[in-house]
Amino acid sequence: MASIASERKYFLKRISGKVEPKKFEMNFFDHIEDFRWHLVRSIIAWLVAAVLIFVYVDFVYDNIILAPARETFITYGALCRLSEWLHLGNSLCMPAVKIDFQITTVNGTFSSALNIAMIGGIVVAFPYIFWELWRFVKPALSVKERRYGRTGIWWISFFFFTGAVFGYYLLAPFTFNFLAGFTLGKTGMIQYRPSVNDYIDSLTNLILGCGIAFELPVLCFVLAKMGIVTGTLLKKYFKFAFVIILIVSAIITPSPDWTSQFLVAIPLLFLYWISILLASGVDKQRAKADNIQTES
Repeated sequence: MASIASERKYFLKRISGKVEPKKFEMNFFDHIEDFRWHLVRSIIAWLVAAVLIFVYVDFVYDNIILAPARETFITYGALCRLSEWLHLGNSLCMPAVKIDFQITTVNGTFSSALNIAMIGGIVVAFPYIFWELWRFVKPALSVKERRYGRTGIWWISFFFFTGAVFGYYLLAPFTFNFLAGFTLGKTGMIQYRPSVNDYIDSLTNLILGCGIAFELPVLCFVLAKMGIVTGTLLKKYFKFAFVIILIVSAIITPSPDWTSQFLVAIPLLFLYWISILLASGVDKQRAKADNIQTES
C-alpha cells in the first residue's frame, strides 16, 4: 500500500512538472519517457484551454470569429481614417462586407464549435506548449544556451501572437472582403452563402499561418547561433528568399487577391531583414570572441 501511495504521489508531481527526471545517463527509452510527460502536460494545457473556449463558444463565435465578416469590424473604419490622415482619399477604404453563412451538414453547428475550441486551444496554450518543449531540450544545452532560451520563449510567443493579430485584424478583412465581392458570371443567379466550417477553416488558417510565418527572425537567430546561417549568407540569397516569401504569402492567403498576398509579403520581407540584422549581430559577437581568444 505504501508503494502504491508513493507511486501515486510521484505521478501527481511528475504530471504537474514539480519533479524533474533523475539525473543519470539517459538512454533512448528514458528520453522517450521524459518526452511523454512533457507531451502529456502540453495536451492537458491544450484541452483545458479548448474546454474553456467550448464552454463560452457562443461568446467567442459572436464577438471573435464573426467579427471580421461584419460591417462594423474595427479594421474597416481604422483603414478609412488612416487613408484620410494620409490624404489618400478613400484609397484604403474597403466596401462594407456582409456575409450570410449557412450550415450544410447535420452536425455542422457542433463540428464548428468543436473546431473553434480545438484551434483556439492551440493558440491560447501556445506559450505553455513551447515552454514544455524548451524544458525537454534544456538538459542538453549549455549554461549560455539556456540563458538565451529563457528569453527566446518570450520572443517566440511575441512573434507568434503578433502574426496572429496581423492575420486576424488586417489580412482576414481584406481576404473576406475580396471573396465576398467577387462574382462569377453576369446573370446574378449565384448567391454567396459560404458554409460556417469553410469560413472558420479560412480564418484559422490565416491566424495560424501568419503566427508561424512571423517566427522567421527567431528561427534565423537560432540557426545563426548554431553556425548554420550567417548575415552574409542571408543577404546573398535574398532574391531566392523573396521568391519563397511570395510563395508562402500565396499559400497563407486563401484568396487570389494580390492585395492580400502583398499585405503578407511586406511584413515577411521586413522580418527577413530583421533576421539579417540578428544574424549579423551574432556574426560580430562570434568574431569578437575569436579575436579575444587569439589575443590571449
